[in-house]
Amino acid sequence: MLGRTASSLFWMSRYHERAQNVTRLLEVAYRGAIMFHSGQDHGTHLTFALANCSCEDTYKQKYEELNIRNVSQFMLFSKDNPTSVRNCLELARNNARAVRTSITAELWEAINTTWIEFIETSPQSITAERLPDFLAWVNQRAHLFRGALLNTVLRNDGYYFSQMGNFVERVDNTARILHTQYSSLLPDSDIVEDGGLERYQWTAILRALSGRRSYRFAYPHAQLKAFNIAEFLILRLEMPRSLAHCYDWLADTAEDLAEFYGSREPSLDMAVDISRELSEKQMREIYQEGLYEFLENFIGKNNLFAHQLSEDYNFA
Repeated sequence: MLGRTASSLFWMSRYHERAQNVTRLLEVAYRGAIMFHSGQDHGTHLTFALANCSCEDTYKQKYEELNIRNVSQFMLFSKDNPTSVRNCLELARNNARAVRTSITAELWEAINTTWIEFIETSPQSITAERLPDFLAWVNQRAHLFRGALLNTVLRNDGYYFSQMGNFVERVDNTARILHTQYSSLLPDSDIVEDGGLERYQWTAILRALSGRRSYRFAYPHAQLKAFNIAEFLILRLEMPRSLAHCYDWLADTAEDLAEFYGSREPSLDMAVDISRELSEKQMREIYQEGLYEFLENFIGKNNLFAHQLSEDYNFA
């Protein structure tokens, strides 16, 4: 496969995953803002979303007031925000169009229709009342994209590069949210009052990673605790957005790609090594090393893996 084709498939999936991640963060911000916890500044919920998208500074350059309307417009529609849903969907479609003959009709239809319907939506029409339904629509379209990819694409190198893009972006999102909110997940945060800021932050983290309900299944007899949340989102394989789960998929996909080409590139061994390191870790060991340092190191490793993959397969 040409490097340019591999790159387009990788980034097609990566940008679609990013669009859904941004949508989920905005949903958490909206939910928090309307519920309004006592003792919290109104901007706590909105700042949570902006901080986890790494776009606080860009937002402040564009808007003077922090409110749900400005934040939603910025995160959904702003061309000035590199991580806005609009920009992510446009880039995903551009990459898909570049490899139109390498993807199925169903996958192209899911991508193209999402883009067309999105740009036909007037930003001014998405009021606070309409925002939840619109966010739900974006999430549904992301699931449709993922379903079309999984159910119609031939299991060859194109599929493997698409999977790589999806899970590199997903694990980056999880790691960055944990990195931004790490202080609320330190062991001494386990002792908090009901309704406190730390408990809100825990719930927001789980919601942002679609893990609030599944956490209850994973820890049916335990209270909401910082230690358990950190373990759940870092080491539990059954959690689809955990670091361990994502790299388990990446390692398996690396093996598939090596078998498909009959050769092993350095990036494939990197994925397997990172997956093995996570499988051998214990949460108490991570705390002893330093949660912040662990996450900082992990984000760096994930970036190095993505860079090495692009080098090995000549991404244009």
